[in-house]
Amino acid sequence: MSSLPFIFDVHLDLSMNALEWNRDLRWSLEKVRRWEGNLKDRVDRGNGTVTLPEMRKGNIGLCVATQIGRYSPYFHRLPGWSSPEQAWAQTQGQLAWYREMEVQNELVQIRNRAELDKHLELWSKAPADDGKAYVVESRKKPSKLPIGYILSLEGADSIVTLKHLERSYNDGLRALGPAHYGPGRYAHGTDAEGPLPAAGKELIKEMQQLGIILDVTHLCDECFWDALEIYDGPLWASHQNCRTLAPWNRQFADDQIKAVIERGGVLGMAFDAIMMVPGWTHLRSKPSDFQLKIERICDHIDHICQMAGNAKHVGIGTDLDGGYGTEQMPMDMNSIADLQTLPGLLTKRGYSAADIAGIMSGNFIELLRRVWK
Repeated sequence: MSSLPFIFDVHLDLSMNALEWNRDLRWSLEKVRRWEGNLKDRVDRGNGTVTLPEMRKGNIGLCVATQIGRYSPYFHRLPGWSSPEQAWAQTQGQLAWYREMEVQNELVQIRNRAELDKHLELWSKAPADDGKAYVVESRKKPSKLPIGYILSLEGADSIVTLKHLERSYNDGLRALGPAHYGPGRYAHGTDAEGPLPAAGKELIKEMQQLGIILDVTHLCDECFWDALEIYDGPLWASHQNCRTLAPWNRQFADDQIKAVIERGGVLGMAFDAIMMVPGWTHLRSKPSDFQLKIERICDHIDHICQMAGNAKHVGIGTDLDGGYGTEQMPMDMNSIADLQTLPGLLTKRGYSAADIAGIMSGNFIELLRRVWK
């Protein structure tokens, strides 16, 4: 049994990194960075932090893994696909990658409470602190514990019709954020404005009917409140920090945080610098400009816990390698495995062992156990 706290990261864009950035996430982090050393197509080349070996090293045995495909109509200012059907095809390619990783025993999909409990028991009995690779028989290669993933969709543009939503649910989709950046087909997101479109209202009603968790991350303020009026099922904010501490509409204002808490939701803490500190300028600022360290996320955790009166509504949703790398992260964070420094920081702030276990994994796990059958 590992001596490291078990971590549940509720937002990782694994398939996007595999298919769009062409990263083989089975490689070591060093190998990925070395391979990308001469690539100049993205600012985060050579700066990635997430691979499956690094997740095992950090005892991150469970995650919410995304599909993503934006529809960008003619003259749209954000990159994306020219039709919803193309966006749908992109997400299906991402699903195919997850399926192949299951075949390779790298990942296992979690769809219900029984599968969740089975997976958690498997990881709890693993050999201690060995990167979760162990020899089952002496003449066989080391076996690796598969990392559990719960399928989520970030931005609903790729849902061509509500029948496609039902198909996705049957494929294991268990959480959905209707918006991403900018205006969308079903909801408006970060840096956009406007009420929830009629199509979005129907989508959210169908989500509740199917039992899909509403991820309120990225919803613009007006769509956030519209969605909560329609939807009374389980919700969370997978990667969402505090606007009070990092002023920008990407983060939640205090009344939104309070609303998530009152609905029994949990907010996942993101480690993107632009969401952690005030005044970050995209593509210009550096972590050293702010002396940004991991401990800064504890301020966001504290703020939510003070609002809730307990530590039961905050968790981890790193968004690491979500279009950025170490160039836009805390200076003392080299890989996702460095999440293991967080328990010590929280201990120094007076959090109990039970509180820390909840923040690192338990709060989101208990939400799933509450809503899944």
